Formats: sequence, structure tokens, C-alpha cells
Amino acid sequence: MQTLELDGRTFTLHRARADDVPALVALLADDVLGREREGADLAPYESAFARIDADENQLLVAVRDETVKIIATLQLTLMPSLSRGGATRLQIEAVRVETSTRGSGLGGALFEWAQNWGREQGATLAQLTTDVARVDAHRFYERLGYVQSHVGFKRPL
Repeated sequence: MQTLELDGRTFTLHRARADDVPALVALLADDVLGREREGADLAPYESAFARIDADENQLLVAVRDETVKIIATLQLTLMPSLSRGGATRLQIEAVRVETSTRGSGLGGALFEWAQNWGREQGATLAQLTTDVARVDAHRFYERLGYVQSHVGFKRPL
């Protein structure tokens, strides 16, 4: 476990555990887009968690505050690639900070921690995707130095 100290508050970061899944899903659903995408049945999330947890290239992070409540999460994926000279990419996804904690600086501190973690694992590029409707998130990522460099496409299978 690691800690982040921020304005007199201590946040503990750890690899998510199976018993964290309900709280993590609640964070994902506590969002304008998440309300429409996330469901009440935890079985698919528990199955996904098992696959994520078994994959050495995945790190699902749960962040707890001083009361031990989960107040943030993000998922990190290391992606070896032949492009960019065989670079390993750090994919950052499913970033959520509880509404009451937004604006505290925790999001920026989490990204700094995630980027350092990625470097330690050999990643040379951090990347993420975000919904086009998340204008506030776009500004946040730009403040952190991320650049809109690609156009993404998705298709249901």
C-alpha cells in the first residue's frame, strides 16, 4: 500500500480486492454517463474483476480516505507494443473521484502516482480515452499535460 498526503489528508492506495467491487461500481455509477452504463447486477463486475486481478499487466487501484471509505479508483494497463520502437504504453482508464472529493487535488496526485508507477514498470507513454461529452475531464487532462493527438472509434461486438 502507498499513501498520498494532500492538504492534511491521507489517502491510501492499494490493489483493489474482490470485496471492493461494490464500492468501485458505485463510484463508476455516480456519474452522468455512468448512471446510464452501469448496472445493479454485480456478477459481471465480479467476473471482470477476477480477470483484471489475474492479469499481471493490470492494476485496479482503490483509494481510501482516513475513514477507510473508498473515494477514488483508476485502472492501469501496461500494453507492450511493436510501435514506437517496442514501447510499453500505460493506459489509464475508469478514473473516478467521489463527488465530495473532487477539486481537492486528489485527481492530479493520482495521475502523478500512476505515471510514476508506469515508468517503474518500463512504460514510456501514458495514454487515456475519455468520452467526448466529458468537457471538464478534457480540461483536467490538458492541465496535466495530456494532448488530444488521436481520434478514437468504438463499435459494439
